[in-house]
Amino acid sequence: MKKNNSKVNKPVIKSSRKPSTKNNKVKDLKADEANKSSSQDSDLNINWYPGHMKKTKEQILENIKLVDVVLEIVDARAPYSTSNPDIDDMVKNLPKVVVLNKEDLADSNKTQQWIEYYKTKGHESAMINSLTGKGLNELLASLNNKSKDLYKKLESKGRRKRALRVMVVGIPNVGKSSIINRIVGKKSAQTGDRPGVTKGKQWVKLKGDLELLDTPGVLWPKIEDQSVAMKLAFLGSIKDQVMEIEEIAMELIKYLKEIKPQIFSERFELDKDISDMEAIAIADFIAFKRGYILPGNQVDYFRLSSSLLMEFRAGKLGTITLETPKSI
Repeated sequence: MKKNNSKVNKPVIKSSRKPSTKNNKVKDLKADEANKSSSQDSDLNINWYPGHMKKTKEQILENIKLVDVVLEIVDARAPYSTSNPDIDDMVKNLPKVVVLNKEDLADSNKTQQWIEYYKTKGHESAMINSLTGKGLNELLASLNNKSKDLYKKLESKGRRKRALRVMVVGIPNVGKSSIINRIVGKKSAQTGDRPGVTKGKQWVKLKGDLELLDTPGVLWPKIEDQSVAMKLAFLGSIKDQVMEIEEIAMELIKYLKEIKPQIFSERFELDKDISDMEAIAIADFIAFKRGYILPGNQVDYFRLSSSLLMEFRAGKLGTITLETPKSI
């Protein structure tokens, strides 16, 4: 990638391990049009489907007949992109509740748009912050109502009462295990920030009449829409090792420049008009401000990229929603 050659009132910074756009020609994205426009002209292809995910899908299909309700956990910052399109085919006619986790990291107005969208699709939805438990009581109340409905149905057929069986599904890194831990009230499943950290199958018996089945996160075999792939990479649902972290960060800068450009002045104290600046030039300014410089006055792109992605994923860049119902 050629560096922006515009002169600035800063020392000249040489670039070390500068991100390349040779295989990454993703065009700039318009605000609220992200999912429609991005990556159709791109050579960027992200495909990550570990072998255990095929087994996980088979496991879900095997156990779906045992459950009464499906909870699909998605990331509130990108509900469409973090929803596996295979899940609806797998759950078929079972009731599904879409749980928008990490709602504290998303734009609340846009999250409400998603709530209304799911209503039009006939799905219940709930907003959750698995770290604080916000929204949990509302979700449990909904499940308890479904449990009462199950009792009535079983009684009408002369069958014994049993617990409401709930399957929890979702792609890696959306916070499934954290939500289950909140519901259970203890650490029942290993959690972490690495995609696919939860392994195996486990039923979790709750107080009252609920049983939860947690399944490992499952991605679809081929992601056709590379805009979706990019957003999954931004959020960490696809391992950073699948694509160079510097390339992911450059794409994130492009995205943020279009959907929330004020971040660069508010968070990174960039006092220049960035509208005509390339992502690499913006990255250089951030590196200079942060002191991410190697010996020889070279930009440390790896450190810059790691820091940027960490801050985005942790919500330190403010509330950001990457897509809306109108943009998909």
